[in-house]
Amino acid sequence: MMKFLASLQFGSVCCLLFIMSLAQAETRYVTDEFEITLRSGPSSSHAIQRMLKSGTTLTVLERDEDNGYSRVQTFGGTEGWVLNRYLMREPAARNQLESLSSQLAKVTEGSLRVRVNAIKNTHDDATKRILALERENKNLQDELTNIKGIAANVLAIDQQNDELSQDLSEQETQINTLLEENQMLKSDKQRDWFIAGALVLLAGLFLGLVIPKIQWRKRSRYDSF
Repeated sequence: MMKFLASLQFGSVCCLLFIMSLAQAETRYVTDEFEITLRSGPSSSHAIQRMLKSGTTLTVLERDEDNGYSRVQTFGGTEGWVLNRYLMREPAARNQLESLSSQLAKVTEGSLRVRVNAIKNTHDDATKRILALERENKNLQDELTNIKGIAANVLAIDQQNDELSQDLSEQETQINTLLEENQMLKSDKQRDWFIAGALVLLAGLFLGLVIPKIQWRKRSRYDSF
């Protein structure tokens, strides 16, 4: 029983240590930074002049196939020897990737610039159309206001005409009434003149008949004396 408990405790400790080791494990990657030596001669015993980073551009001046070295010159003019196996005919993949990324960024930037310019042009065209529509709308509003003013004037003129027509009709009625009254007055005047003439005529006849008799009576009276 004691042996069983001891073996069980040992197994538990082992499992715990294994789990702890898994918990402490981390992922790492090999660095892509690489440097080679530029030596003063074609062997590893020659002095190192400087370190050259991966992707550095070199001009090959001489090759030593026996020792596996090449005499090269840097862009700054420094000469030295490097191992042939570190030299490539094409740029490093990292440099190519950077170049491609730069080109892609330029293309993307150019495409974006083209799209931005297209959007800007579209925006400018839309702004111009909006301004043109606003001007046209203002002109239409002014024209509508003018038409409303003319229509109001026409309505006022029509109303004035109606009022004048009504006044003219009333005046014509008054004139007709005055003409009728004048005609009636003329008729009454003529009748009065006719009556007056008749009375004068009758008076004349009466006087013509009466006066001779009066004179005859006077003569007869005088004759009796």
